[in-house]
Amino acid sequence: MAGCTKSSSTDDDKIGNWVRRSDFEGVGRSEAVTAVLGGKAYVGLGYDGTNRLSDFWEYDGTADFWKKKAPFPGSPRNSAVAFAANNHIYVGLGYDGVNNLNDFWSYDPAEDSWSRIADFGGSARYDATAFSINNEGYVVGGYDGNYLKDFWKYDPGTNTWEQLVSPGGSKRTASVAFVIGSKAYLTTGTNNGAYINDLWEYDAELDKWTEKRKIANISDDSYDDDYVITRANAVAFTIGGKGYVTTGTTGGLTSSVWEYDPATDEWTEKTGFEGTAREGAIAFSINDRGYVSTGRSSSLRLDDLWEFFPAAEYDEND
Repeated sequence: MAGCTKSSSTDDDKIGNWVRRSDFEGVGRSEAVTAVLGGKAYVGLGYDGTNRLSDFWEYDGTADFWKKKAPFPGSPRNSAVAFAANNHIYVGLGYDGVNNLNDFWSYDPAEDSWSRIADFGGSARYDATAFSINNEGYVVGGYDGNYLKDFWKYDPGTNTWEQLVSPGGSKRTASVAFVIGSKAYLTTGTNNGAYINDLWEYDAELDKWTEKRKIANISDDSYDDDYVITRANAVAFTIGGKGYVTTGTTGGLTSSVWEYDPATDEWTEKTGFEGTAREGAIAFSINDRGYVSTGRSSSLRLDDLWEFFPAAEYDEND
């Protein structure tokens, strides 16, 4: 169980506050999956440092309560992906300790049951990035022995995968995505050992990728002078029409928190994550509330859960 540490001596000059919630009730782990449906978050799979896992849990943010659900029936794995669409949670890809995987499964919360669906349309892989918009799921990038940038859409109505036009820029693995309205934002990650500094907006209605401003200080303008956003194995979530990126590694672990405003295409640093610095965590948003949980700090696998309040003043005593 992680302890609370003040992440920066200057956090009291920033806005935002983290409050610890009820610990995740499974074993501590990293590289788990999560998706949100019906006002509940679902968390499972991952790696505890010894075993790959297949347990699956439901979190109720209103009650601050975890409930164990039917276990994932596929091979235990880490570094898989998950998304919610059509009143189901979809889980697939990942690594089982020997093989990269391409199978996909559907979880029905109403029945607490799993069904296998069509295998992923691309190569077996891990550390891809997934999101959902308008009851369709999307998967991009990852690693199959090579770095990837292919982009796929899953249609639950037809149980089919369709390859779409990829984002521009670099191939990537261990990146993050967050969704605001009908648009998704893809950023961070690595390619051949280099940290990626681009940001891409995907408009699902137009099926079009648009590059936004870089997330590093490379312009001649002042807006990005303090940017330290590039990282890998981070997490992202959405609150109030803005995206948040935190945790991960930049060679060493980072706890910095950055807020993205799509209206200005600019980032603002917020109060740093107050839990133990980590990578391979999960994050989710329930009813416009953002949470971060699990992950790895060196060999320690974590089980703590934190909620972020982006407009609150920092309070080191809560």
